[in-house]
Amino acid sequence: MTLPFAFDNSYSRLPTRFFERVKPTPVTAPRLIAFNGTLAEELGVDAAALAGAAGAAILSGTEVPEGAEPLAMAYAGHQFGHFVPQLGDGRAILLGEVIDRRGRRRDIQLKGSGMTAFSRRGDGRAALGPVLREYLVSEAMAAYGIPTTRALAATATGERVYREMPLPGAVLTRVAASHIRVGTFQYFAARQDREAIRLLADYAIARHDPEAAKADNPYIAFFDGVIARQASLIARWVLIGFIHGVMNTDNCAISGETIDFGPCAFMDGFDPDAVFSSIDQGGRYAYGNQPRIARWNLTRLAECLLPLFAEEEEAAVAIAEASLERFEALFQAAYIEGMRGKLGLATAADDDLDLVHGLLQAMAAAGSDFTLTFRHLCDAVNDAEPLRKLFEEKGAIDAWLLRWRQRLEREPQDAAARQAGMRRHNPAIIPRNHHIEEVIRAAIDRDDFSPFHEMAAALRDPTGDHPEFARYRVPPQPEERVLQTFCGT
Repeated sequence: MTLPFAFDNSYSRLPTRFFERVKPTPVTAPRLIAFNGTLAEELGVDAAALAGAAGAAILSGTEVPEGAEPLAMAYAGHQFGHFVPQLGDGRAILLGEVIDRRGRRRDIQLKGSGMTAFSRRGDGRAALGPVLREYLVSEAMAAYGIPTTRALAATATGERVYREMPLPGAVLTRVAASHIRVGTFQYFAARQDREAIRLLADYAIARHDPEAAKADNPYIAFFDGVIARQASLIARWVLIGFIHGVMNTDNCAISGETIDFGPCAFMDGFDPDAVFSSIDQGGRYAYGNQPRIARWNLTRLAECLLPLFAEEEEAAVAIAEASLERFEALFQAAYIEGMRGKLGLATAADDDLDLVHGLLQAMAAAGSDFTLTFRHLCDAVNDAEPLRKLFEEKGAIDAWLLRWRQRLEREPQDAAARQAGMRRHNPAIIPRNHHIEEVIRAAIDRDDFSPFHEMAAALRDPTGDHPEFARYRVPPQPEERVLQTFCGT
């Protein structure tokens, strides 16, 4: 029999206090909803071996494939600013690791695969709706080129889960560079387990920052690498209008990938204070707060690593503060570079950030659609009317367009090259909340997955022009707007 996964498991070789060994809980009637063949090819996974009933059994956790060493990872975390010393994988089980075709180590995890020691009175299961949401949004992020966990498969379980009402259950097969989080370090720091912190840091360096091992102090170099990855990641979220919704330290990945797509959302009308998460009552994780929260999370990581930075606490704190001071500059550099791409600017000028702020101020005042504003800007040199229609008061946008055209006169590239570049930076399609809700309702109410498959197809090339997917470009009507999104637990 062909093995679907060529497992090469390393996390399971760490001391047993890093995890609990646990097998997924079998389900009644597993049925494959979606399988990501392109990702399977990238991973070197045998897609044929996962076809049909055999694949559904493995990807639902009903059967454990040969070579897997299932485990639930231990971690802690600050949730909305409040520290919880033990969280861990309460409804996710790491099957094992594979080495992909580019030589990268990747985790294969089942999300919604049953109870673990960390379930905290939860059922360890996932409802169908959040699984479909994470599949669509994570694959959209990958299509935009934003570091993210990936979705290999979505599998129906044939069972009900109970939230506010009975719902169909499902399992997501998630792929990540790793599932090590800021909260993983916090778990051991809370227990004053310095040996475990060092072991975890050494493991993370070998897996994510091998060059850091050559530095005078590898742990400082590792921390600097985490800072750089987070600064770049958050800038790319902001540039696409993405709101994570639950930026707790247990959802902050050391790899710099976007992880956990519970109450996330993409903005329709631009609003720096936009919040969608039903559990974010104070706006802690609002769109405009995300850079500040990222630095806050990194500060919590620094607190865990202080003993590795220097023997004297005062010296260690000084080192951490110096590293953290770089976050703002790294974020701003990534942000302005991305904005230049969105505005069609190939060169840098001192007043570019002011130009950006001018557009955002006009957008905020008008509540213009974030995605459509930038997409219509791609054509605005020749025809600005589609863009102008997004603004009820034309004066501010007309004044800004004049400034923008004057700035373009200082640019070397021709109009065709500029437009092509802008289209790569400004997608036509995002996974809008109201479309995701349509997908979920069709799946739950009618067992109809055709809307899901159509939307997944539309998101594979979100920056291209595809007339057959035109409906996914359209913002919601007032009665279609989704004002709140929910965590899947």
